[in-house]
Amino acid sequence: MILHRHTPAQAHPILGAHFSIAGGFARAIDRAVATGCQAVQIFTKSSNQWRARPLKDTEVSQFRERVNDTAVGPVVAHASYLINLASPNPQLRRRSTEALSEELQRADSLGLAGLVLHPGAYTSSSEDEGLSRIAESIAEVLKQRPDGTTELLLEQTAGQGTVLGHRFEHLHSILDRVDSTARIGICLDTCHMVAAGYDIISSDGFASVFEEFEAIIGLNRLKLFHLNDSKTPLGSRVDRHENIGQGYIGTAPFQRLLRDKRFCGLPMIMETPKSQDQSPSSVSADPMDVQNLNILREFL
Repeated sequence: MILHRHTPAQAHPILGAHFSIAGGFARAIDRAVATGCQAVQIFTKSSNQWRARPLKDTEVSQFRERVNDTAVGPVVAHASYLINLASPNPQLRRRSTEALSEELQRADSLGLAGLVLHPGAYTSSSEDEGLSRIAESIAEVLKQRPDGTTELLLEQTAGQGTVLGHRFEHLHSILDRVDSTARIGICLDTCHMVAAGYDIISSDGFASVFEEFEAIIGLNRLKLFHLNDSKTPLGSRVDRHENIGQGYIGTAPFQRLLRDKRFCGLPMIMETPKSQDQSPSSVSADPMDVQNLNILREFL
């Protein structure tokens, strides 16, 4: 499965959410079906641990069969939050590069369309040095996997601390330093955009931001949206997700986004808060996912 815009006949985005793999990878697809989602995002391992247990052939085949049987997709994964390709620490950077390679291998095995990655933080070095390290590590990993099918998706960040990727220029710099034919694209997160200072809240700001993205990166590189409201205001550089319409973004920008013909056929995945009383092992629809999804569907 490849991330791309569908035919003009598909006149709307593909809505989905992040789902737990508790109980097995196939359970994430069951949760998506119960919720009424098409696009799905998962972790293929613990997001806050380096080590990952090997994938079993049986669970891989069960997952692939469930995806095929339900026609759910595209399915993407989010890489571990521990990965920091921009680190000036050689040991941490090497461990991060190896971890990214493993994550791509797991995603390929599962037949996933994309792997979302936070670019990393330059810490005690400089922005340019950090961007160079990110690009070098990505190029190394992709070169190791010439036959891989999963596309690497750099996610724009909120801009906290020395984290890179909150400016479109950062993302362009990484893309520009990696082979132009590489399997690499961009994921935009609505919460992160606002936190980073990109005004998609006002009508004029919305138009201006995407004109800027087109000029600096190009809409052809945009492969995925994360749909999240923001608990913090424009330019806060603090990453705190909120339910749709309950934060500083409000509902109007999401309506513009879902009705924008430039984004028809693109997957848009919610990473909004889940219900606290929902059992992690449950395969029934989470009420908060249903509520957020219903709000978005009204805009279609």
